Amino acid sequence: MIDLSGRVAIVTGASRGIGRAIARGLARQGAGVVAAARGDHAADVVAEIEGAGGQALAATVDVTDASSVDAMVARAQERFGRLDILVSNAGITRDQLMLRMRRDDWDAVLATNLTAAFICTQAVLRGFVKQRSGRIIAVSSVVGQAGNPGQANYAASKAGLIGFAKALSLEVASRGITVNVVAPGLIETDMTRALSADTRAGWAAKIPLGRLGTPDDVAGAVCFLASDEASYITGHVLAVNGGMYT
Repeated sequence: MIDLSGRVAIVTGASRGIGRAIARGLARQGAGVVAAARGDHAADVVAEIEGAGGQALAATVDVTDASSVDAMVARAQERFGRLDILVSNAGITRDQLMLRMRRDDWDAVLATNLTAAFICTQAVLRGFVKQRSGRIIAVSSVVGQAGNPGQANYAASKAGLIGFAKALSLEVASRGITVNVVAPGLIETDMTRALSADTRAGWAAKIPLGRLGTPDDVAGAVCFLASDEASYITGHVLAVNGGMYT
Protein backbone atom coordinates (compact mmCIF):
# COMPACT_ATOMS: atom_id res chain seq x y z
CA MET A 1 0.00 0.00 0.00
CA ILE A 2 1.32 3.43 -0.95
CA ASP A 3 1.89 5.66 2.06
CA LEU A 4 3.30 9.16 1.57
CA SER A 5 2.56 10.40 5.08
CA GLY A 6 5.03 13.02 6.26
CA ARG A 7 6.26 13.83 2.78
CA VAL A 8 5.70 17.03 0.84
CA ALA A 9 5.23 17.35 -2.90
CA ILE A 10 5.28 20.26 -5.33
CA VAL A 11 3.01 19.76 -8.34
CA THR A 12 3.25 22.31 -11.15
CA GLY A 13 0.27 22.90 -13.40
CA ALA A 14 -1.93 21.69 -10.56
CA SER A 15 -5.06 23.71 -11.23
CA ARG A 16 -6.80 21.36 -13.68
CA GLY A 17 -6.71 18.13 -15.63
CA ILE A 18 -3.81 15.79 -14.99
CA GLY A 19 -2.06 18.14 -12.56
CA ARG A 20 -5.16 18.52 -10.41
CA ALA A 21 -5.60 14.74 -10.28
CA ILE A 22 -1.95 14.29 -9.30
CA ALA A 23 -2.27 16.84 -6.49
CA ARG A 24 -5.41 15.11 -5.18
CA GLY A 25 -3.87 11.66 -5.52
CA LEU A 26 -0.71 12.54 -3.61
CA ALA A 27 -2.81 14.15 -0.87
CA ARG A 28 -4.98 11.01 -0.59
CA GLN A 29 -1.82 9.02 0.06
CA GLY A 30 -0.92 11.35 2.93
CA ALA A 31 1.46 13.84 1.33
CA GLY A 32 1.33 17.56 1.96
CA VAL A 33 0.87 19.19 -1.44
CA VAL A 34 2.06 22.50 -2.85
CA ALA A 35 -0.33 23.09 -5.75
CA ALA A 36 1.44 25.45 -8.13
CA ALA A 37 -0.25 27.36 -10.94
CA ARG A 38 -0.50 30.79 -12.50
CA GLY A 39 -2.67 33.33 -10.73
CA ASP A 40 -4.95 31.93 -8.05
CA HIS A 41 -6.07 28.99 -10.17
CA ALA A 42 -4.92 26.36 -7.65
CA ALA A 43 -7.21 27.62 -4.89
CA ASP A 44 -10.01 25.22 -5.80
CA VAL A 45 -7.90 22.06 -5.65
CA VAL A 46 -6.38 23.19 -2.36
CA ALA A 47 -9.86 23.73 -0.92
CA GLU A 48 -10.83 20.24 -2.14
CA ILE A 49 -7.77 18.64 -0.53
CA GLU A 50 -8.25 20.46 2.76
CA GLY A 51 -11.96 19.64 2.75
CA ALA A 52 -11.01 15.96 2.60
CA GLY A 53 -8.70 16.35 5.58
CA GLY A 54 -5.43 16.78 3.68
CA GLN A 55 -2.78 19.47 3.83
CA ALA A 56 -2.16 21.75 0.87
CA LEU A 57 -0.77 25.14 -0.09
CA ALA A 58 -1.74 27.12 -3.18
CA ALA A 59 1.31 28.67 -4.84
CA THR A 60 1.11 31.34 -7.51
CA VAL A 61 4.13 30.82 -9.74
CA ASP A 62 5.54 31.43 -13.20
CA VAL A 63 7.48 28.21 -13.77
CA THR A 64 9.55 29.84 -16.52
CA ASP A 65 10.93 32.41 -14.05
CA ALA A 66 13.61 31.23 -11.63
CA SER A 67 12.94 33.92 -9.04
CA SER A 68 9.24 33.02 -8.98
CA VAL A 69 10.06 29.34 -8.54
CA ASP A 70 12.62 30.06 -5.80
CA ALA A 71 10.01 32.10 -3.92
CA MET A 72 7.54 29.21 -4.18
CA VAL A 73 10.10 26.73 -2.83
CA ALA A 74 10.96 29.05 0.07
CA ARG A 75 7.27 29.45 0.93
CA ALA A 76 6.75 25.68 0.79
CA GLN A 77 9.72 25.11 3.11
CA GLU A 78 8.36 27.71 5.50
CA ARG A 79 4.92 26.06 5.57
CA PHE A 80 5.90 22.39 5.68
CA GLY A 81 9.52 22.40 6.81
CA ARG A 82 10.69 20.04 4.05
CA LEU A 83 10.27 18.96 0.44
CA ASP A 84 10.45 15.40 -0.86
CA ILE A 85 8.75 15.19 -4.25
CA LEU A 86 8.75 17.37 -7.38
CA VAL A 87 6.22 16.68 -10.12
CA SER A 88 6.96 18.79 -13.21
CA ASN A 89 3.59 18.72 -14.94
CA ALA A 90 3.04 22.26 -16.24
CA GLY A 91 2.58 22.28 -20.00
CA ILE A 92 1.04 24.12 -22.92
CA THR A 93 0.38 23.44 -26.59
CA ARG A 94 0.63 25.82 -29.53
CA ASP A 95 0.05 23.50 -32.46
CA GLN A 96 0.91 24.36 -36.03
CA LEU A 97 2.51 22.70 -39.03
CA MET A 98 6.24 23.37 -39.17
CA LEU A 99 6.06 25.55 -42.28
CA ARG A 100 3.66 27.89 -40.45
CA MET A 101 4.96 27.65 -36.90
CA ARG A 102 6.07 30.95 -35.44
CA ARG A 103 9.28 31.17 -33.47
CA ASP A 104 7.49 32.56 -30.41
CA ASP A 105 5.15 29.52 -30.39
CA TRP A 106 8.20 27.25 -30.44
CA ASP A 107 9.90 29.22 -27.67
CA ALA A 108 6.81 29.40 -25.45
CA VAL A 109 6.20 25.64 -25.55
CA LEU A 110 9.85 24.76 -24.90
CA ALA A 111 10.03 27.29 -22.05
CA THR A 112 6.92 26.04 -20.25
CA ASN A 113 7.22 22.32 -20.93
CA LEU A 114 10.98 21.74 -20.74
CA THR A 115 12.96 24.68 -19.40
CA ALA A 116 10.54 25.01 -16.47
CA ALA A 117 11.40 21.45 -15.41
CA PHE A 118 15.07 22.46 -15.35
CA ILE A 119 14.29 25.57 -13.28
CA CYS A 120 12.09 23.72 -10.78
CA THR A 121 14.56 20.86 -10.45
CA GLN A 122 17.46 23.20 -9.72
CA ALA A 123 15.34 24.95 -7.10
CA VAL A 124 14.71 21.75 -5.09
CA LEU A 125 17.77 19.67 -5.89
CA ARG A 126 20.19 21.11 -3.34
CA GLY A 127 17.75 20.26 -0.55
CA PHE A 128 17.21 16.76 -1.92
CA VAL A 129 20.97 16.19 -2.09
CA LYS A 130 21.44 17.46 1.47
CA GLN A 131 18.76 15.14 2.88
CA ARG A 132 19.95 12.30 0.60
CA SER A 133 16.47 11.53 -0.64
CA GLY A 134 13.95 12.82 -3.13
CA ARG A 135 11.62 11.94 -5.96
CA ILE A 136 11.65 13.88 -9.22
CA ILE A 137 8.89 12.99 -11.69
CA ALA A 138 8.36 14.64 -15.07
CA VAL A 139 5.09 14.35 -16.96
CA SER A 140 5.94 13.81 -20.62
CA SER A 141 3.60 12.47 -23.33
CA VAL A 142 3.21 9.70 -25.86
CA VAL A 143 3.75 12.48 -28.41
CA GLY A 144 7.31 12.83 -27.09
CA GLN A 145 7.87 9.17 -27.92
CA ALA A 146 5.95 8.71 -31.17
CA GLY A 147 5.58 12.25 -32.58
CA ASN A 148 2.44 13.86 -33.98
CA PRO A 149 1.90 16.07 -37.05
CA GLY A 150 1.53 19.74 -36.17
CA GLN A 151 3.17 19.32 -32.78
CA ALA A 152 6.89 19.54 -33.48
CA ASN A 153 7.34 22.01 -30.63
CA TYR A 154 5.29 19.96 -28.16
CA ALA A 155 6.94 16.67 -29.21
CA ALA A 156 10.40 18.19 -28.86
CA SER A 157 9.62 19.51 -25.37
CA LYS A 158 8.18 16.22 -24.17
CA ALA A 159 11.00 14.15 -25.71
CA GLY A 160 13.42 16.56 -24.06
CA LEU A 161 11.95 15.74 -20.65
CA ILE A 162 12.78 12.09 -21.21
CA GLY A 163 16.41 12.84 -22.05
CA PHE A 164 16.63 15.30 -19.15
CA ALA A 165 15.34 12.72 -16.67
CA LYS A 166 17.59 9.94 -17.91
CA ALA A 167 20.71 12.11 -17.63
CA LEU A 168 19.75 13.54 -14.25
CA SER A 169 18.95 10.10 -12.86
CA LEU A 170 22.59 9.11 -13.40
CA GLU A 171 23.86 12.25 -11.68
CA VAL A 172 21.87 11.95 -8.47
CA ALA A 173 21.30 8.23 -7.89
CA SER A 174 24.18 8.03 -5.41
CA ARG A 175 22.35 10.62 -3.27
CA GLY A 176 19.23 8.50 -2.89
CA ILE A 177 17.25 10.57 -5.42
CA THR A 178 15.21 8.94 -8.17
CA VAL A 179 14.22 10.64 -11.42
CA ASN A 180 11.48 9.17 -13.58
CA VAL A 181 9.00 10.08 -16.30
CA VAL A 182 5.31 9.37 -16.76
CA ALA A 183 4.23 9.48 -20.40
CA PRO A 184 0.43 9.69 -20.74
CA GLY A 185 -1.40 8.82 -23.92
CA LEU A 186 -4.79 10.24 -24.82
CA ILE A 187 -6.38 11.35 -21.55
CA GLU A 188 -9.87 12.66 -20.75
CA THR A 189 -9.22 16.37 -20.25
CA ASP A 190 -10.86 19.63 -21.30
CA MET A 191 -8.91 19.44 -24.56
CA THR A 192 -10.04 15.95 -25.52
CA ARG A 193 -13.62 16.58 -24.38
CA ALA A 194 -13.77 19.40 -26.94
CA LEU A 195 -13.26 16.88 -29.76
CA SER A 196 -16.24 15.59 -31.68
CA ALA A 197 -17.76 12.24 -30.71
CA ASP A 198 -16.59 10.72 -34.00
CA THR A 199 -13.02 11.92 -33.45
CA ARG A 200 -12.97 10.56 -29.92
CA ALA A 201 -14.34 7.23 -31.10
CA GLY A 202 -11.70 7.09 -33.82
CA TRP A 203 -8.92 7.64 -31.31
CA ALA A 204 -10.36 5.11 -28.87
CA ALA A 205 -10.43 2.52 -31.65
CA LYS A 206 -6.65 2.88 -31.99
CA ILE A 207 -6.07 2.20 -28.29
CA PRO A 208 -5.77 -1.52 -27.45
CA LEU A 209 -7.62 -1.05 -24.14
CA GLY A 210 -10.44 0.58 -26.09
CA ARG A 211 -10.81 3.82 -24.13
CA LEU A 212 -9.19 7.13 -23.34
CA GLY A 213 -7.33 7.30 -20.06
CA THR A 214 -8.41 9.36 -17.08
CA PRO A 215 -6.36 11.89 -15.11
CA ASP A 216 -6.55 9.50 -12.16
CA ASP A 217 -4.82 6.82 -14.26
CA VAL A 218 -1.86 9.17 -14.60
CA ALA A 219 -2.04 10.22 -10.95
CA GLY A 220 -1.80 6.59 -9.87
CA ALA A 221 1.44 6.16 -11.81
CA VAL A 222 2.90 9.33 -10.28
CA CYS A 223 1.96 8.24 -6.75
CA PHE A 224 3.64 4.89 -7.32
CA LEU A 225 6.88 6.49 -8.54
CA ALA A 226 6.82 8.86 -5.56
CA SER A 227 6.53 5.98 -3.09
CA ASP A 228 8.92 3.63 -1.34
CA GLU A 229 7.58 0.86 -3.54
CA ALA A 230 9.44 2.49 -6.46
CA SER A 231 12.69 3.09 -4.57
CA TYR A 232 14.68 0.90 -6.99
CA ILE A 233 13.29 2.51 -10.14
CA THR A 234 15.09 5.46 -11.73
CA GLY A 235 15.68 6.74 -15.25
CA HIS A 236 12.47 5.00 -16.31
CA VAL A 237 9.65 6.09 -18.62
CA LEU A 238 6.31 4.72 -17.41
CA ALA A 239 3.79 4.74 -20.26
CA VAL A 240 0.16 5.33 -19.29
CA ASN A 241 -1.38 5.04 -22.72
CA GLY A 242 -3.65 1.98 -22.89
CA GLY A 243 -1.15 0.22 -25.16
CA MET A 244 -1.32 2.75 -28.01
CA TYR A 245 2.49 3.00 -28.07
CA THR A 246 4.93 0.50 -26.62
